Amino acid sequence: MDTLSRSRRPARRGEARGGLAARLREPTHVVFLALFGLVAVGWVLVALDGGQFLTMESVVGIQQRSAALGIVAVGQTLAILAGSLDLSVAYLISLTSLIAAEIMAGQDGNIVPAVAAVLAVSALVGLVNGLVITRLHVHAFIATLGVALIIRGVVDDLYDGPAGEVPESFQILGYSRIGPIPVSALLWAGVAVVAWFLLSRTRLGYRIYAVGGNEEVARLSGIRTGRVIVLTHVLCSVCAGVAGLLLASRLGAGAPTVGTDGGYDLESIAAVVLGGTALAGGKGGVSGTVGGVLLLAVLDTIFNQLEVNSFVKDVVRGVVIVIAVAVYARRIKGRSA
Repeated sequence: MDTLSRSRRPARRGEARGGLAARLREPTHVVFLALFGLVAVGWVLVALDGGQFLTMESVVGIQQRSAALGIVAVGQTLAILAGSLDLSVAYLISLTSLIAAEIMAGQDGNIVPAVAAVLAVSALVGLVNGLVITRLHVHAFIATLGVALIIRGVVDDLYDGPAGEVPESFQILGYSRIGPIPVSALLWAGVAVVAWFLLSRTRLGYRIYAVGGNEEVARLSGIRTGRVIVLTHVLCSVCAGVAGLLLASRLGAGAPTVGTDGGYDLESIAAVVLGGTALAGGKGGVSGTVGGVLLLAVLDTIFNQLEVNSFVKDVVRGVVIVIAVAVYARRIKGRSA
């Protein structure tokens, strides 16, 4: 009996090592390992430049910088997991910031109607995106790009610059914090937790993965694939609307270019991809997206402290994204082979 148990121990240890190695190769774990590595590199580079990296100010800045992008990226994750994507989020953020600020008009009593209006408009835009994709059979890239151009035309026609006024009580959302944690970061965490629960604990989450994995198989299994895609676009647009509210609270007014200047359309997709979610859909999750957003935020913080010019920033960010996608693609190809 002792001989038998001793003979099994090495195999179990080998299995444990193999299981650990397999877990470390998962995209979600890889992005957080990369995040910790980037923090270490940033610490060294900033120290060599004569500065301090992880000060209270920089940690708070990373959280505030990542909040709006993180909220949008969570919504984008839902759409991409279903095999779709949304390029209208940047213009929708601009539109909702203007709607919120104009309805609020500096009055505390108008906050609730403004929030309700933003969520309603956002859901409507998401519904239009989803219906164009599912009913008119337009590819998601073209459908959401077309809706983005429509929103852009409306915003450009109605607004020449900042408009409306956000009351000070609502600006707490953008600037206040509880200890070292900004309220905006708590909002992002809440949105991420809700999305995680939706994907991992509900039937809709199962159906999102099924549709993204193979839409035809999901349809033959009895899943109403069109309804699932529409719902993911509605949720994605609602997340963009929440980000618009957050940015309006920071600016104190609505701005017609706040969404496009931040590049929230492509940045959110980049964060999702960095987090290991497959662009084809069906694989990935919110936790990886959180890591991808933080990776981009830490990278921006390092660049700012080193005073790197914007051209180099864009080049490095582009190289990081391309390398990440290439690594994930090679891993998936290797597993399928």
